[in-house]
Amino acid sequence: MAHLLNTSFVAVSSPSLRRGTFLRPPFHPRRRSLQVQAKIREIFMPALSSTMTEGKIVSWIKTEGDKLAKGESVVVVESDKADMDVETFYDGYLAAIMVDEGGVAPVGSAIALLAETEDEISLAKSRATNPSAASASASPASEKIPENVGAATAAPVAVAKAAPVVVASTHPASEGGKRIVASPYAKKLAKELNVELATVVGTGPLGRIVAKDVEAAASAAVLVSDAAKPVSAPGSSTKPAPSLELGTTVPFTTMQGAVSRNMVESLAVPTFRVGYTITTDALDALYKKIKSKGVTMTALLAKATALALAKHPVVNSSCRDGKSFTYNSSINIAVAVAIDGGLITPVLQDADKVDIYSLSRKWKELVDKARAKQLQPQEYNTGTFTLSNLGMFGVDRFDAILPPGTGAIMAVGASIPTVVGTKDGRIGKKNQMQVNVTADHRVIYGADLATFLQTLAKIIEDPKDLTL
Repeated sequence: MAHLLNTSFVAVSSPSLRRGTFLRPPFHPRRRSLQVQAKIREIFMPALSSTMTEGKIVSWIKTEGDKLAKGESVVVVESDKADMDVETFYDGYLAAIMVDEGGVAPVGSAIALLAETEDEISLAKSRATNPSAASASASPASEKIPENVGAATAAPVAVAKAAPVVVASTHPASEGGKRIVASPYAKKLAKELNVELATVVGTGPLGRIVAKDVEAAASAAVLVSDAAKPVSAPGSSTKPAPSLELGTTVPFTTMQGAVSRNMVESLAVPTFRVGYTITTDALDALYKKIKSKGVTMTALLAKATALALAKHPVVNSSCRDGKSFTYNSSINIAVAVAIDGGLITPVLQDADKVDIYSLSRKWKELVDKARAKQLQPQEYNTGTFTLSNLGMFGVDRFDAILPPGTGAIMAVGASIPTVVGTKDGRIGKKNQMQVNVTADHRVIYGADLATFLQTLAKIIEDPKDLTL
């Protein structure tokens, strides 16, 4: 978890009294004691990733006046990659919230004030409302993402996220009926679909509301609404997207902004592309054989790629400064995943060393966390080689853009039946897929990719090593 609070604090004592423990007793010792004890700390927008420049408040888990304990989650922040709980490392009271839900603030700017004692809450609130004291954080609070503004006030109770520890004396998803426990993605869906979370029954762990609960509630509401309406003309029954208005200009989300910056940055890297055709009959047969054990095709491709990279370490290398390159010690396969509002690359770490069954379980876990925007930084920013697979959409070939800081990315197309010439001169049919690798030409050369792809093809066409 990120460090939420700055160690500095605002004290109402004057500079001459801050070291007064060694001075002679003053004329008003009682007044001086009150001044030294008054501590109001600023809660800053944390940097949750190396590329994060601003963050969006998804929800405040705590409300103004709540008592906080060290290590307790206070706010859910959306970074450029994921939604993350942020904890406090101090005891105190959440005195004043300066950036509301849906508000955007630069990293390092104040988003709330923390009072050490309950008596200091009023003082903190006065500082938050004082323009001279809060001018630095006023502008972030006013920056709103339009799609979330309306729903933020429609469901004021839907601001909590599942706490690490649940009090057993109350219903696990309600905390005594005062709060509703829901995943950040479920809250986002509820705002987009105008679903009141208070009416949703959670089916997640300990009664937590998850995305599918919100979708089910939204579908039920549409059915009820449609039943109450007169029959419309044919062709008008298609439900429009609730948050989409044609002809409007929509600002980038935090994640879309990060993707945009990365794509522009990648233009500075000299790249080249090499394609290869791989027969997948043996891989398809293996997949059908072990699919019932939870193995995914993504894990099989990642494993095969990792084994090939182990024999061609230069393809797993990276150049960051344009003056040197690094032979990465680990083979971490990042796989592109499309999620609501952007793209993210969960990482299968040490894919060459992990067995295919554990790798598949890990991949399913990463995908679930990615779609819930709960990935931790080390789960999406440690990739050394990237896979992008559009084969499930029937795409036979495409080129991928090289992510900054990596040496190569491989675009994987669909495996399709193809008429081929056999070794004995006859015509036959084989399942084949096209792969295209985009690489950093400062580090990797054509022969490097050619030999890597030959090794990859041998592994896929004779996949016995994938299950070892």
